[in-house]
Amino acid sequence: MAHVVSSTHIPGAERLNATYSRLVAAWQRHRLYSRTLREMRALDDRELADLGLHRSELRRIARAAVANQ
Repeated sequence: MAHVVSSTHIPGAERLNATYSRLVAAWQRHRLYSRTLREMRALDDRELADLGLHRSELRRIARAAVANQ
């Protein structure tokens, strides 16, 4: 006797997929934040001044860049 298992609906699978998607999105935002901050920190004070920025603003600016994504 054969037993057929339907895999068309797995309870909780949607919630698991949504959680996974949120984790991936958070990881991507963190990578963008880190890359943005690293690139801005590589600028010297004169280059930052030319852009109208101060080194103390870099974290805020990197967070704003990620929030706009």
